[in-house]
This record gives sequence, C-alpha cells and structure tokens, in this order.
Amino acid sequence: MARVTLVASRTTVTPGPSGAQVTLTASADSPNPEVAHRVYEWSVDEGTVTPRQMRTTGQDVEASTTWTIPPTTQERELTVRVTLREYTRDTNEDPVSIHDARQRVLAHAGGAPDVRQVVRDTLNELKPFATHHPHDGVVPVGLQRTQHPFTSDAILWMVIRKSTNGISFNEYSQFVEDHLYGTGSPQSHESLQSQSPMPRPRISGVDAYRKLRSLTECFLMLRTGVLADFSKLLDGLKADEESGRLGRALPKDFNTLWTDYLVDVNGSEDVALPYLAIIRNKFPEVPVIVPPGLTEAELADSYGVLQKKLSQPPLLELIWNYWHEEGMLVQAVNHISQRFQNVRGPGERDPLANLEIDPLRPLNNMLWGYFQDEQRRLSVVRRACEYAHEYGFTLHGRAVAGIRTADRRSKFLESFHNLLHLCVQFFRKDDDTTVVSDGFPILNALKETHYVLAQGAHNQFGDLPATSRQEMLIQQWMLSRPEMREFLGGRVMVPYPEPWMDRVDAMKSLQGWTDVSSVHFHDLGVFGEQILLSVRYGGWSVSNDPSQAANWARYWRPEIQGYIHAYRAVTGVDLTVVHTDPQRMSERDVPPSVHLRNRLALQKRR
Repeated sequence: MARVTLVASRTTVTPGPSGAQVTLTASADSPNPEVAHRVYEWSVDEGTVTPRQMRTTGQDVEASTTWTIPPTTQERELTVRVTLREYTRDTNEDPVSIHDARQRVLAHAGGAPDVRQVVRDTLNELKPFATHHPHDGVVPVGLQRTQHPFTSDAILWMVIRKSTNGISFNEYSQFVEDHLYGTGSPQSHESLQSQSPMPRPRISGVDAYRKLRSLTECFLMLRTGVLADFSKLLDGLKADEESGRLGRALPKDFNTLWTDYLVDVNGSEDVALPYLAIIRNKFPEVPVIVPPGLTEAELADSYGVLQKKLSQPPLLELIWNYWHEEGMLVQAVNHISQRFQNVRGPGERDPLANLEIDPLRPLNNMLWGYFQDEQRRLSVVRRACEYAHEYGFTLHGRAVAGIRTADRRSKFLESFHNLLHLCVQFFRKDDDTTVVSDGFPILNALKETHYVLAQGAHNQFGDLPATSRQEMLIQQWMLSRPEMREFLGGRVMVPYPEPWMDRVDAMKSLQGWTDVSSVHFHDLGVFGEQILLSVRYGGWSVSNDPSQAANWARYWRPEIQGYIHAYRAVTGVDLTVVHTDPQRMSERDVPPSVHLRNRLALQKRR
C-alpha cells in the first residue's frame, strides 16, 4: 500500500511585501502498479497554493506545486497538508487508497514597509521617554541576543543536569550519614528497607562495610535509572533557573514538556527517548522475554521495569570515573590499603610510615571490611579496557602495562574536542548581538560525537559505570572521614568543594605525584559526564535543525567552558586556541594520559 511523502523546499521563510514562495513536492512511496491515476490535493493554513489539485498518471509518482505565504507581523508556524487519492480506473469511482502527509514551515515577521514611515513612528514612540528621562533627554539603547526557536529536547538536558547533581558526593554523604548510623527519618528508613533489607552492623567484622556498600547501591538506584522517582525529579526543577540557562521563558510546565518529548515505540503505548526509540524500532519482532514462574503482579512489575529503561536510562558516564582515577583517587586509597596491611612502599622510605589507625575509631573497622572485599571490586585493568572501549582513553602505569584491547574508540577524542572548539567559536559569535550565530557546525559535530559514543555502548556499558561509581563513591567517603585528615594532613585554608579532595592532594604531595589540584580533575569528571550524557541520549541522528544545536550550546555553556578550563589546567592543552600548524592541532587529539605523564616528568625535573 502506497504512502505519500511531502517535502518543502524551505522550512523557514521571511515573507517580503509580496510574500514568500515555497515549492511543495509530494511523492508516492512504494507505488501500486495497478493504479491508473493519482490525485494530489494541497491545503494550507494561510496563503495560496497554485495549483491546489494535480492529477497524474499511474507511472508518475511525484507532483509539485507552489505555496505563496503572505507577509506576517509576527512569527508563526504554518502547516501544509497533502492528500493522495489513488484510482484504478476513473476518478469518478471511489479511490482504492487515501493517504495524507503534512509539513510545517516557520514564517518570520518580514515584509518591507516604508522606511521613512517606520523611522517617524519610532521617533514618535521614543519622544515621551526622552522628555521624562533624567539624563538630559538621552535614551539608552541596547541590542539583545537573537533567540532561536524553542526545541523539545531541552527538557532532556534539564533532567540530565538535575539527575547528575543529585548523585554528587555531598548528596551521597548526607544519604549515608542519615542511614548508616540511624540518624535519618523513619520514612526514609522504611523506604530504604523496602529496597534492600540490611542487618544491624556488629562492632567488629565486615558488617559495617557491607551496609555501606548496600547503602551506596541503593543511593544510585533511588537517584537514577528505572527506580528513581521521576515525578519528584521533575518537580524539583526550577523554572527561573532553567529559563535563565536557555535565555527564554519555558512554553509549558516540566511534566508536559517531558511527556511531549517522549515518542511511541513501534506504534504502541510504550514511550521512550527518541534515541532509544530508534534502537528499539530495529527489533519490532523481538518480544519481551518473560522468566517462568512469575505471578501476574510480578510480570507487570518486570515489564514496567523493562519499558522504563527506554525512558529512564541510568544517567551515568564512565568518563566521571576516568578523570577521578587520573586524579589519583583510586591510587591514594590503594596506598592506604597497602600501609593498613603493613606492606612497605616501593621507595627507600615509606611516606605513610606513621599512618596508624587505632581500632577505637569507626574508620578502622570500615577499612577492614573494604580490604576484605577486594576480590569483589573491579580491577584497574577492567576499568582501563572499558575506558578504551568507550572513549579511546588509556591509562599509564605498571598495572596496565602491555594490555591489549579488542576495540578502541580512536576517533572519540578528536570529535569531542572538535565539538568543544566549535562551541567556543559559537559563543564568540553569539555574544555579538549584531550577528546571528549559526548552529550547523555544532550540529554536525554533535552527530559525529553521538555516533562514536553509540559504538561503545555495548558489552560492559550497561553495568560497569554503575559498579565503578559505587566503588569510587565509597573511596571518597572513606577519605572524607575526619580520621583521614588527622593522619594525612592537608591545607585547611584551601576552600575545597568536597571534603575528600584535600586528602587526595595531601597524598599526592607525600608520594610525589602530580601537583594539579583534585578540583580540576573533579570538574572534568562532572562536566564531562553531563555533556556526554546530553550527546549520547539526544536524538541527534535524526535532527537537521540548527536551532536545536544552538540551544544545546547555550544551555550547556557553563559546563563546556568549565570543562575546557579544567582540561587546560590538567593537561596544559588549550582547546580554545585556533591553530594553523597541523602539528599543534594534533596535540589536542593526544590522549590526556600522555599529557599527564609528560607534565609529571617535567615537574620532577624542576
């Protein structure tokens, strides 16, 4: 059965005094060879279509007409519709099939009025202001930034930022303090017990650490993914804050924006993110596999969880773990682990020789359980292989020397840094109120990075980021304990945003590691995660609207500029500079671990 496709020569017009003309082309897809005649009929919201109806023979599957759009005084979105009727014999008989399609065209306020009259009217409007203005009748005049049309995917960016901020260390630390020692509210305890019942920890043994590990897992389950309270997340968004980031008022409330953004899957009532809907539509014949022995209630819950994965995926990126690992978070805890077990360091003198944690402190028992659980944690080799699989990043060190990966995203760093560099150029033009910034270069770069990220979303992608996040949150929590500050020391007057950072920097000083602050590595992890999540889960592969890319750059501008600054502070590479020398340009695509190794060698020679 044939279907009809409608294509407009322009989707954005600015009508002049005589209007604007748009060529409309309708074509029958998969035409029926038995059809003798086809009749195309167009209808529009405003303007005229010439001709409005066209008849073709069975061999002709395409028809064109011209739509004249009249001048308008305000921006409007107009709709044109085409109806295709197919006949096997005469048009007097009933058609064998009827299909229709529609296309939207954005008409900007335009026209070419009398310039002199416009000037007269403007001066007459300004006279009252100039007469009453306190500064000698001088009226200040300013230009405003050009606004791009609102795009529906802005709600996804708001959800990503809210979700990632909700799993920050400060939120995690408060969650643990409320539940680990029983200081939380009874309601929160009941909710947590329903997710993961945990026994009361004993004075000795590994029960305390097991409870901490279970709390960490529950924290991530309740804050992101299918078990997160999504209505509560949307209610927590602030309209003033989000409008300020977008530079315009929101057209609808957050719940409506989110409902409008989700799309149907295979024509069913199930909804999904546009990107995940494309993936799910690849397998229309694959049913949902149901384990045997489930009751109807359990079956409904299981099916709901599977469907929620399409609309509420876990918003976690492994780049957060990579930058914290490069910031020596894991290595600091590993050295403390060796000293706790009385294993001497590699040097002649052990910098942690005086690290003595007495058993009267709660941290002593927590560290014992952590080290006893070592066989269950991810190894550095597994994380290094996944860094290469998803981002093409490498780690340097004896533990990962000589590893060979089967797959590596060698083009990720080039595409990602090109995207950031184009954003800087966009910001410069966007700040110039006399220029309309073009979002097409950013759109193309977003598509390129989106495809590269999608190639690495396989195998361990579903579970390793969450597992690695749990382990590093626990490491941060243990380093943030007051006992660690007492044993490791640190600079008290430095305003670190999170309490574990000064312990890591103190360990760097003791071991002779990089002297770059942990704050910059943390910013790279947090900002990089938010940026890549918006690239990964956005429907960029089917987008051809530059306004969508322009809105994306404007919304994520603080995070993009923060990432670029932190990257320069960590690696010494400035992504904002325009290089003409190919050798200097290639330095941007060198893995960051190489820059870190070179800077550490230079630091030791000074």
